[in-house]
Amino acid sequence: MSIATGTAPRHVLIAGAGIGGLTLACALRRAGHTFTVFERADALRWVGAGIIVQMNAAVALRRIGLDTAVASAGASPTDSAILKPSGAAITRLPIQKLQRELGAPMTCLHRARLQGVLLEHAGAEYVRLGLAATGFRDDGDGVTVTLSDGSTVKGDALVGADGLRSAVRSGLLGDAPLRYSGYTSWRGISPEVPSVRPGCVSETWGRGARFGVVPIGFGQVYWYATLNAPPGGQDAPGTTRVRLQEVFRGWHAPISDLLAATPDDAIVRTDIHDRPPVQRWSHGRVTLLGDAAHPMTPNLGQGGCQAIEDAVVLAECLSTDADVARALVTYEQRRRERANQIVLRSWRLGQMAQMESPTGRFLRDALFRLVPSGLAARGVKDLVRSAA
Repeated sequence: MSIATGTAPRHVLIAGAGIGGLTLACALRRAGHTFTVFERADALRWVGAGIIVQMNAAVALRRIGLDTAVASAGASPTDSAILKPSGAAITRLPIQKLQRELGAPMTCLHRARLQGVLLEHAGAEYVRLGLAATGFRDDGDGVTVTLSDGSTVKGDALVGADGLRSAVRSGLLGDAPLRYSGYTSWRGISPEVPSVRPGCVSETWGRGARFGVVPIGFGQVYWYATLNAPPGGQDAPGTTRVRLQEVFRGWHAPISDLLAATPDDAIVRTDIHDRPPVQRWSHGRVTLLGDAAHPMTPNLGQGGCQAIEDAVVLAECLSTDADVARALVTYEQRRRERANQIVLRSWRLGQMAQMESPTGRFLRDALFRLVPSGLAARGVKDLVRSAA
């Protein structure tokens, strides 16, 4: 089954083989279009990080027939919680119940497993590694893209899915500085340890620091940590785990066990940035997708999920409008407000979660405890039901 197509097959050039770019490739292939994906990395590596494909993204994946394949590549959580460093709950959410009510799965998985599913369905033969889009020219009847090896290629449309520091975005909207959140992050994949509670996704809030625990199946646990810090900091080789053990000393299980079980050289440090929302992602036959269009902090876990929604909607628009430029405008109109609102909400949540003031943290925790679980669940339901 394919997306209903009211147009002739098109050839789409996709810059970036991340989650958004590969999902778009899957959706275009299902709809009968052709494409080429250009990825600057010379290999699609097994990066030590996980992702939660939330229920709204699962609804989008269902439209291109990939929800089941993605769900089988990870683990389905039963509940989620925000905790204090002591382990006491600030708030909980019954994820398993919500999945049943909404008829959509939530899947926690290794990013590489998700990428593998998408690559299999897109077709690895259509992905050209070691090549980045460095420039483009919209000729009116097509787009000519210049690649990092000096060659050029022409297609009917160009989609910049090349991430936070997108070259396509720079060419389309000009250069603008990233917005630093005020905190850095570390991520790792640990073998499952006995102190991990099966099926429970948690995030623990301390003084200017957080720690997240996400069981991802296949005997693995994804964890992440944040800490208020100046931008650009680096850990000396061999010191990362010791530093994190100091920061999170005395915090509840399984935090110390996960850190102890993760090799130091398998821990990835990344400063957290986004960009303030913009009102234009497209011009002519060129558009942006995912982090290239609306980079967001990870506080709502929606970065990859919104890229998936972008990809499915963009493929639908290209399949139902004979005019490419008009299809891209329609895509932007369908997606812009939703994605930009999530950018803003994620930024605000991060500022609250990273508070250092004892009074501020007390009031914040009290406020979250007072929110009825039914109201929090309604927010999840609204996000799923309003998926474009």
